[in-house]
Amino acid sequence: MFYREAGQFKSTYAKDQAIFPIKQDKLGVLAIFLFALLVVPFFASTYWLNSILVPFLVFAMAAIGLNILTGYCGQVSLGTGGFMACGAFFTFKLTTAFPEINIVLIILMAGFGTALVGIAFGLPSLRIKGFYLAIATLAAQFFLIWMFTQNPWWTNYNPAGVITAPPRALFGDFYITGALATPLNKYLFLLCFVAVMALVAKNLVRSAVGRAWMAVRDMDIAAEIIGIRPMFAKLSAFAISSFYIGIAGALWAFMYTASVEALAFEVTRSFQVLFMIIIGGLGSILGSFLGAAFIVLLPILLSNAPALLGIRMSTDMIAHLEFMIFGALIILFLILEPHGLARLWQLAKEKLRRWPFPY
Repeated sequence: MFYREAGQFKSTYAKDQAIFPIKQDKLGVLAIFLFALLVVPFFASTYWLNSILVPFLVFAMAAIGLNILTGYCGQVSLGTGGFMACGAFFTFKLTTAFPEINIVLIILMAGFGTALVGIAFGLPSLRIKGFYLAIATLAAQFFLIWMFTQNPWWTNYNPAGVITAPPRALFGDFYITGALATPLNKYLFLLCFVAVMALVAKNLVRSAVGRAWMAVRDMDIAAEIIGIRPMFAKLSAFAISSFYIGIAGALWAFMYTASVEALAFEVTRSFQVLFMIIIGGLGSILGSFLGAAFIVLLPILLSNAPALLGIRMSTDMIAHLEFMIFGALIILFLILEPHGLARLWQLAKEKLRRWPFPY
């Protein structure tokens, strides 16, 4: 079969520890990226770009951030929406205060600001964990949304409380935010940006810091005995996770909705991102993408299914069915495959490598 590993010898430790030790994996990921970069723009309609591909990439960034904290470090968080709001409002304030700075630097600066907020709200993780930590992060969610809603300074004293993202160009006339930004420009920028950030995250979880996260996740007392500092591991996970989530919030407000509004980041957004990493796979960068694709595509498929089947159904009924099916699928994944879609993909690859021989 085409997925055989025979003949691929590793002569150095670096080759053996590569992200893609099998040549087929490396070529497959490269082919998917080139297809998304060079082929999709020619065939994707405005609807696909605006309503499917752009939110998919934004959600994938948020899911990677939460997976770093929950999947790799084992710290439960329900404050994702609040951290996304931090990134959105920080980006807006920095953009209006320093219009001469490139928008990419502004987004990264907003991510660093959100990382500081994540460290502050991650301090309870040094004393509590599990359900109690989830409640603490949920309190952070409500506090952050309240702060952005009640303080008009964050919206530059706009009486409506909702501000439009200002137009900013990546270079020249290549606008990626505001009314001048085309869906294609947003998609191309997000594709490259999220791919780079995912590669950074993948290397990070393979480093000494990532191994410390996983040791704390598996058994924090044993990790401390062998010399790992739980305080550094937990706070660094909160910081880097919040950095990614803050960037996702900035991308959501500036490139997807084109408006900065605190109500868009309520607690339902936190649960939505949490469902992504549960369905996609905890402790997996690939699972973050698979979970984001599942969450984005499922409502669209469910809303169009009655029409395709010739069934007349009210909009309210379709919305209720979406919630019911969504919840049932989450329960199904937790029971049958708790490691999510990423584990199913891993099992499929293992079978391909051994086919036609049995286990």
